Amino acid sequence: MLTIIQRVTTAKVTVNNEVVGQIGKGIMALVAVEREDSEKDAQRLLERILNYRIFADDNDRMNLSLRDINGGLLLVPQFTLAADTNSGNRPSFTPAASPEKGQQLFSYLQQLAKATYPQVEFGRFGADMQVALVNDGPVTFTLRTTSQPK
Repeated sequence: MLTIIQRVTTAKVTVNNEVVGQIGKGIMALVAVEREDSEKDAQRLLERILNYRIFADDNDRMNLSLRDINGGLLLVPQFTLAADTNSGNRPSFTPAASPEKGQQLFSYLQQLAKATYPQVEFGRFGADMQVALVNDGPVTFTLRTTSQPK
């Protein structure tokens, strides 16, 4: 699985003018499911997101995790993140999981996140979403649970 995590002061997802997920200080994660991904990848991804140390401690160093600060987590499905952009002028979605597999693994990630972390919100799989955020820093990282496709 592939994700872009952003440290935010606020983030929200809107679908058809309805806010479906919203957090204050925390992490917004754009999540892509790739063809070879499994539930094990979803478990590893969530663990990395929750424990990745991107928040400042008392010495202004990135030593604190989302768990340490009790921040919000907004998980947003992002199919296009899995695109192969290595050649040409149009992305190829060959590395992406099928819509059925993507939905299954994102749903699994949602269930796991709800059971693991109290402050979690979600975007809506397959919906036309509008995502708004204030990136704090800016601080943005890419996390991958599987090896990079060749």
